[in-house]
Amino acid sequence: MMITMGARQSVGMFVTPLDTATGLGIVSISFALAIGQFVWGLAQPIFGAIADKQGSYHVLIFGTFLLAGGMALTPLVQSEWALVATMGIISAAGAGAGSFPILIGATSGRLPAEKRAFAGGFINAGGSLGQFIFLPLLQAIISGFGWVAAMLTMAVTALLSIPLAAVLCGKSTAPQAAANQPAGGLATQVRQALRNPSYLCLHAGFFTCGFHVAFLVTHLPGEVSLCGHTASVSATSLALIGLFNIAGSLAAGALGNRYRMKYILAVMYASRVVMIALYLLAPKTPLTFYIFAAGLGFTWLATVPPTAGLIGKLFGTRYMATLLGLAILTHQVGGFLGAWLGGIAVAHDGNYQWMWYADMLLAGFAALVNLLIREAEVSAEPVTAHR
Repeated sequence: MMITMGARQSVGMFVTPLDTATGLGIVSISFALAIGQFVWGLAQPIFGAIADKQGSYHVLIFGTFLLAGGMALTPLVQSEWALVATMGIISAAGAGAGSFPILIGATSGRLPAEKRAFAGGFINAGGSLGQFIFLPLLQAIISGFGWVAAMLTMAVTALLSIPLAAVLCGKSTAPQAAANQPAGGLATQVRQALRNPSYLCLHAGFFTCGFHVAFLVTHLPGEVSLCGHTASVSATSLALIGLFNIAGSLAAGALGNRYRMKYILAVMYASRVVMIALYLLAPKTPLTFYIFAAGLGFTWLATVPPTAGLIGKLFGTRYMATLLGLAILTHQVGGFLGAWLGGIAVAHDGNYQWMWYADMLLAGFAALVNLLIREAEVSAEPVTAHR
C-alpha cells in the first residue's frame, strides 16, 4: 500500500510540470487524471474478483508491472490521449491491482472478526505512509532534476512490490478459505449485496469520499499556487495529509472494534464540512494550509477500514475483495468528477470556489446517508449472515 498509494497520490505534483513540458493545458491533464481515478476504481472489482477466485499473488505481480510501465512511458507523451493511456489507464489499473480490496481481502479471511477493523486500518495506514514519504521526495527530485527523473524514480520504486507480494502471499497462490461464509458463488453474493440498502448507503458515502480525495490530490497544488505560495508548500501539505491519515486510519480501525462503524463514518464526513468551512474563512497562509491538511488527513482515507469492516459484517470475508472493490469503483466515479470538474472550475473561473461548496454539500449528504445503514451491535463473534 505504501508503494501503490504513494504513486497514486503523487499525481498532483506532476500537473504543472506536465503542462509546461507538453502544453496540453490544465483541462486536458485534469481529464487524463480523472480517467485515471475512474480506471483505478474500475480495476479493483475486476482484479478483486480474480483474486477471490485465483488468489492474490499473480494479481499483485501483474499490477506492479502495469504501474511501473505506465509511469515509465509517461515522459514520452505528447498528446492528451497518450497521457490518458499512460497515466489514465495503464498505471492507474496497475495501482488498482495492488490497492485496498486485494490487500485487505488477502488478510481478512485469516483473521477473527474482532481483529479485522484494526487490521484494515493498519493496511490503510501504509498508503498514507507512502504519501508522506514519496511526496516531499518527488518534489525534491522535480526541483533538482526535473519531473521526468521523478516519474522514472517512482516507476522503478514500484517494482519493489514484487518481493513484497511474495512475502504477503507466501508460496500458495490459492485464495484463503474462510469459515462460516455465505452460501452461493460470487455472482450470487454480488446480487445480494446490490439489493442490500445498507451496502448501497456505503456506496453513496464512498462516492463523496472519492470526489473529495481526488479533487484535493489533483488540485491542492493548484490552490496553493493561486494563493501565491511555492510548490514546497503544496508538497508539505500533501505529505501532512498522509502523515495524519496514518493516525486516522489506525484510530478508525481501533474504534471499529468498540463502536458502530456507521457512526465513525458519519462523524468523519461531517467533520469535512466543518474543516472546509473553516479553511474558506481563514487567511490563506502556509500555516493555514498545513493545519487544513492535518485536519483533513485524519479522515482522508480512514473511511476505508470501517467501510471494509461493515462489508465484512454484512456479507463475510469470502468475497471481500470483490465487494470492497465495487465500493471503491463508486468511490472513483466520484473521484473522476472531483478531478475533472476541478480543472474545469479553475479554467472557467480562475479559482476553485464552487468546488469547495460542492464538496461541503456532498460531505454533509454522506454523513446523513451513513446513519441509515443497518449495522449490528459490536460483537467479538464473526458476523457473516446477509442482513
